[in-house]
Amino acid sequence: MGENSLYGPLDPAPDAGYLDAPPRMGFFTDTSVCIGCKACEVACKEWNAIPDDGFDLLGHSYDNTGGLSANSWRHVAFIEQPAVDALATAEAGDDFRWLMASNVCKHCTHAGCLDVCPTGSLFRTEFGTVVVQEDICNGCGYCIPACPYGVIDQRKDDGRAWKCTMCYDRIGDGLTPACAKACPTQSIQYGELDELRERAGHRVAALHEQGVAKARLYGHDPADGVGGDGAFFLLLDEPEVYGLPPDPIVPTRDLPEMWKRAGWAGLAMVAAVAVSFLGGKS
Repeated sequence: MGENSLYGPLDPAPDAGYLDAPPRMGFFTDTSVCIGCKACEVACKEWNAIPDDGFDLLGHSYDNTGGLSANSWRHVAFIEQPAVDALATAEAGDDFRWLMASNVCKHCTHAGCLDVCPTGSLFRTEFGTVVVQEDICNGCGYCIPACPYGVIDQRKDDGRAWKCTMCYDRIGDGLTPACAKACPTQSIQYGELDELRERAGHRVAALHEQGVAKARLYGHDPADGVGGDGAFFLLLDEPEVYGLPPDPIVPTRDLPEMWKRAGWAGLAMVAAVAVSFLGGKS
């Protein structure tokens, strides 16, 4: 593939084979270069044979998808807002700008969906991604409220859960996920997660030098409430503007401590009953 002025080669090296313990792979979505073409949505649907969403017209902006769902594993949001800096005004040629962003499953380091799945339908792959095995899913829906991002959804016709797999079938063969392959601006980048985080840091620094003061990374920090995301973003405004939670926390984070306390409480009750019983006999 040819070089891109921002990021270099579009694809990872074709001969970069995966050993027994491949590095963790992920997505870096740079919203500052997203043009809202929706090529990622189309490529995702075509490769994964995802049903259509009904082709509904929502009646606001140019977004006809609305959000992530069982039948939309990539969603490009269109957000119109007043320009907030000189660069944005110059680019827009007016006093407003479009914020466009392709949203996707975050493939969390600490994934609540994995914690609550009773059948093993959800599993962590050798690439660090989280995948649903639809032939094992029993449609219980426990994973849906366990996701802090509201990503997972059930199909109405069969009740099973569906979400982005980061094209597990493609990356296992050393290929790029369909959405990243189709993106014409490299807004969606796929590669080794550590390398993507380093690249994203340089990109944010460059935008700050250009006067884009609100540019920031989202989901890249391993110390956040989900242990860092396998799919993180460069945003040009607050996360809430894009419909993202400002401080996501995996709902199952406190389960070990809760079970520990419940265990101690149970032991205390057993001890109290034993003392009462022995005391009554004397």
